Amino acid sequence: MIKSVSLRLLSLAMFDMLILLTMGCSKQADSDDNPQMPGTLKDADGNIYNTVTIGSQIWMVENLKTTKYNDGSTIPLVTDNQEWYNRNTPGYCWYNNDASTSKNTYGALYNWFTIKTGKLAPSGWRVPTDDDWNILTEFLGGDHIAGGKLKETGTTHWISPNTMASDSSGFKALPGGGRDVLGEFYYIGVQGYWWSSTQSETDYAWYRNLVNSYGGVTRMDDQHRNGFSVRCIKN
Repeated sequence: MIKSVSLRLLSLAMFDMLILLTMGCSKQADSDDNPQMPGTLKDADGNIYNTVTIGSQIWMVENLKTTKYNDGSTIPLVTDNQEWYNRNTPGYCWYNNDASTSKNTYGALYNWFTIKTGKLAPSGWRVPTDDDWNILTEFLGGDHIAGGKLKETGTTHWISPNTMASDSSGFKALPGGGRDVLGEFYYIGVQGYWWSSTQSETDYAWYRNLVNSYGGVTRMDDQHRNGFSVRCIKN
């Protein structure tokens, strides 16, 4: 009986030690500079996205490419330049109206009216606010160097020189270009533009810009009718 109790106590002590070691390893992993192991999420179209933890935030690793809101309703596809220019309601497009070459790599370009609906991001996620972007760039050392830590490395998608690109954050930012208010497409391979959900003034909203020849992040605002990429952040 005494031997049985002793063995039981020894087993409990070993179990407690294992728990403490596991917690210690977990704490060490969380304190490393490298991003934590990624997860996934699914949009209303069934597209699967990887995610990454950066500081206290969880971000999508790819640009959004859904053609539906999170309630299952369809987002209007707008290909005609004049219709894009006249539009003050939600719409999206693919760069150069060519889904076959841009959808899977760069995602869709959305006007800001799609974001205003509050239904663009997958359930449990949101389009980042201006403050969300500020938190991200501050965690990565400030706007003047955060761009390099966000950009995908190499020149497979970014045109050379892809200055300071290290992707040390795991964000894998890509240069998906944009669509201006006149409906013209521009700067794929050179620049990436990502909306925030925060208005700056009437008909304008804040966004973030990354450039191949600059290692920083630029914060600017522009008209709602522009077509920019979207990255979502977990609620």
